[in-house]
Amino acid sequence: MTDRRLWSYKEIAAHIRVQPDTVRSYRKHGLLPPPDHVEGGKPYWYADTVRAWVASRPGNRGRRPD
Repeated sequence: MTDRRLWSYKEIAAHIRVQPDTVRSYRKHGLLPPPDHVEGGKPYWYADTVRAWVASRPGNRGRRPD
């Protein structure tokens, strides 16, 4: 099943249990995949993109699969 919901920094942060500013920092330092969609200058990622990124991160520490 494909999850095409778009997530902002806030949803990504909740998923990986960090603050939204941490996710912004990940993007700034090239640690976050490129956004799947940009609207009004704001980046958004598909939930599946985020889940794949989380699964491939070093030190994943067993984050919840959601």
